[in-house]
Amino acid sequence: MRRINAKRVLVGEPLDTARLGETLLPKRLALPIFCSDPLSSVAYATEEILLILALGGVTLLHLTWYAAAAIVFLMIVVVASYRQTCHAYPGGGGAYIVSSENLGPTAALTAASALLVDYVLTVAVSVVSGVAAITSAIPSLSDHEVVLSVGFVVLLTLMNLRGVRESGRIFAIPTYGFVLVIYVMFAVAAVRIATGATIRAESASLPIIETETFTGLALVLLVMRAFASGCTALTGVEAISNGVPAFRKPKSRNAANTLAIMGVLSVTMFLGITILAMAYQVHVAADPTELGLAPGTPTSTALAQIGRATFGSWHFLFYLLQAVTAGVLILAANTAFNGFPMLASILAKDRYAPRQLFNRGDRLVYSNGVVLLALAAIALIVAFDAELTRLIQLYIIGVFVSFTLSQSGMVRHWRRVLALPDTAKGERVHIHRRLAINAVGAAMTALVLVIVLITKFTHGAWLVVIAMPLLFVGMKGVRRHYDTVADQVAVAPGVRPRKPSRHHVVVLVSSVHAPTLKALGYAQALRPDSLTAVSVAADAEDAHRLREAWAGHDPGVALKVLHSPYRDVVGPVLEYVQELAAAEGTDMLSVVIPEYVVGHWWEQPLHNQNALRLKARLLFTPGVAVIDVPYLLESAKPAETADPTEARR
Repeated sequence: MRRINAKRVLVGEPLDTARLGETLLPKRLALPIFCSDPLSSVAYATEEILLILALGGVTLLHLTWYAAAAIVFLMIVVVASYRQTCHAYPGGGGAYIVSSENLGPTAALTAASALLVDYVLTVAVSVVSGVAAITSAIPSLSDHEVVLSVGFVVLLTLMNLRGVRESGRIFAIPTYGFVLVIYVMFAVAAVRIATGATIRAESASLPIIETETFTGLALVLLVMRAFASGCTALTGVEAISNGVPAFRKPKSRNAANTLAIMGVLSVTMFLGITILAMAYQVHVAADPTELGLAPGTPTSTALAQIGRATFGSWHFLFYLLQAVTAGVLILAANTAFNGFPMLASILAKDRYAPRQLFNRGDRLVYSNGVVLLALAAIALIVAFDAELTRLIQLYIIGVFVSFTLSQSGMVRHWRRVLALPDTAKGERVHIHRRLAINAVGAAMTALVLVIVLITKFTHGAWLVVIAMPLLFVGMKGVRRHYDTVADQVAVAPGVRPRKPSRHHVVVLVSSVHAPTLKALGYAQALRPDSLTAVSVAADAEDAHRLREAWAGHDPGVALKVLHSPYRDVVGPVLEYVQELAAAEGTDMLSVVIPEYVVGHWWEQPLHNQNALRLKARLLFTPGVAVIDVPYLLESAKPAETADPTEARR
């Protein structure tokens, strides 16, 4: 019977490298894959503004208009800036690449550390906010948010391990569904308001109990903090510029056009939700007691309140809104599942990250990066108990660090192009325009970064400020290690391999059985200068019994029995091998270890424990090579084929 391979069931059959071109994306799939994060961010960006302004009571909610207007302007500037990046870097113009080529390795690693932290937070925040949409519709699930969030991260991981294109088809449904339902909600609201209907949110009559009075500088800081929180609407904008190589040709134009479509959708949806939130008098607070409710009372998100008020008795539309909102918020994490592994692969190629992150898996995705991101996000969700209010405070610092460095790098890039003598005069006009766009983008995002740092630092963002330098130092350390190893293993041109003048082989023996005889046969095939079998006996009786069995098989190899009155196996063998390796005339010593190969995971702990310990210790012994000679037990042998004789070989 053919064994069922769990990995193949979960992630699918492996793909040939030659099929990499088949994974390139048309715009209709690229939009949900790369833009699900910025499109879904509008679901909670308005709410984040309201939550902060609510600290000052109902009288400050009118300032939402000013914060929203500034965010819209910033969004337009950032989208326009990254469109220039798509054209300038068709090979992928992420903040790391742009900074590396134009600002140097320090700026590049700063951008990379910011992006890595941001990608982890994107997964955590997106999934937790999606679960919040579910619990707004089904309050009975509010006590299971951590379990639900972790479960969705695992599901996303499996989907991404199947491949970008395959997962993109799945992501398209909730993303386009979310956009469609949001615009349907706008249309229904417009018709109802135009026909004279009075629509109010369920929380409109609830008071907002101000935590303190804000005037003067305190009021300015509060508005700045509300603006900074609302800037979550910009998260993920850079993903398309990072993933230009994933688009079909013409790559740059398709990527830039997709970015423009995303910008139009994000701006209009964010504005529409903000207008309805203000028109319906939506009241939200981080603590239900601030709304005059009992502690622990479940509360609905701002978007849920808008949807319930707009659709009224059309309950199916409200639940459809919540379903697609939850879907797109959870799948928004896919932006990070595309960006993080790709960035990690580039870092690994440049020797700033472990080399395992550079390799594509058998589904042509960077599977190690996908798994690493999932584990980091799960740890964050569990640590913060899946509380969106706490997680959101850590968000967007990394976003605006990368924004600022990327746009500053683009300014340097265009200046270099202008300095080239062969740049055509007609082209210079376009380059000056692009330079101006990126310069405005760099200035705006730098200003927002300062605002975010000032307003969010004491509310938990200090963790990100610590995490980024730690990542920076870690990446520097990895590069230093790889550089050191490269120097140590380098050889001069023309150096040829040298055959050892004397080669000694030691075969470790526990008893006389088939694995031992196979290992001895292999050792004899090496034609060493000397060959010795070594065993360890706890007492004279064990030694006598082993020598009798050895003589009975007459393998033609001398047997040396080491006595170990304290029943230790590893110590005596290690001491003997070290003495032999250090002996005069010994150039190379090989230790051959017969080892069982089992077919079931539960069998592994039952065998080879001494062999594992010996290998771990011998690894650090100079001049010693360790050779495993595997012996397949029945459980590890392949299933019977058409020719049973062939299967047993």
